[in-house]
Amino acid sequence: NKFLSTTSAFLLSTSMLVADVPKVTVDIAPVHSLVSKVMNGIGKPDLIIPAGASPHEYQLKPSNAQSLEDADIVFWIGEDLTPWLEKGLSSLAQDSSITSLLGVDGIELLTFREGALFEAHDHDDHDDHGKKKHDDHDDHDDHEGHAHGEHDPHAWLSPQIAKVWLNVVAAKLSEVDPDNAAKYFSNAKSARDNVDSLVSEVNSILDPIRDKKFVVFHDAYQYFERDFGISASGAISLGDASDPSPARLSEIRRRVVDEAVQCVLAEPQYDPGLVKSVVEGTDAKTTVIDPLGVSLETGPNLYENLIRNLATNLA
Repeated sequence: NKFLSTTSAFLLSTSMLVADVPKVTVDIAPVHSLVSKVMNGIGKPDLIIPAGASPHEYQLKPSNAQSLEDADIVFWIGEDLTPWLEKGLSSLAQDSSITSLLGVDGIELLTFREGALFEAHDHDDHDDHGKKKHDDHDDHDDHEGHAHGEHDPHAWLSPQIAKVWLNVVAAKLSEVDPDNAAKYFSNAKSARDNVDSLVSEVNSILDPIRDKKFVVFHDAYQYFERDFGISASGAISLGDASDPSPARLSEIRRRVVDEAVQCVLAEPQYDPGLVKSVVEGTDAKTTVIDPLGVSLETGPNLYENLIRNLATNLA
């Protein structure tokens, strides 16, 4: 009887510890990876949008709705990336602590660039609010292709921003689960150290190609470009809400030839025929780069693999 009582007490205390771990839900795989790092050894977050799905067009499944209803904490990029999710959060996650990562202090948001060809980055060319100014207006309906707000939401492609987010995640988790605060912050520090090592590695990969000209499929990479001192020459599609028009494809193709662009980059979720139509008959090479980690295993290692793959495939 004494053994059974002791065992029962142990099982009860263990179940209480498990129950006390916050239920955490996140929107996209790169954020899921960062949160998984901070929760390592304590718990695992739920992922709403699978890595292979487009965050701009995803439809919530019943399991996603249940995850939001059960969540103590929700981390999402924000309405600039997934405006459709805001309604789900307001109706399903009313009792949750919700953090829009684009809205946290300590990061600089960028606006979308305009025109078929981008100007090289000039870090003095920002207004007082950290928003990138634009001088190139040769495409008057550029913004019609954007599915989101005024800011480029692809901020997870900046390792420096990811480091800020790791601290934010640790702080939010600690508010809900103070007993594990030391572990959350310790995990966040380890993750930031790993990101620093990743940045050094990626800089070494990119050093030989800093003066090369490349065109991306859509304007999703300027946070990555800014962190690593490289600049895309332009984008086939400025937004991800619709395919580029034939006129835009012709303009990009003309620029590829005139500017001697050496590489045009495709993405796994978009029609490879569009890239082929741009590079056909030119000397430009092409490969696939992936801003979301479509082919990567979700979890704590996805973030480093995502950033490393971007640099490796570009090189």
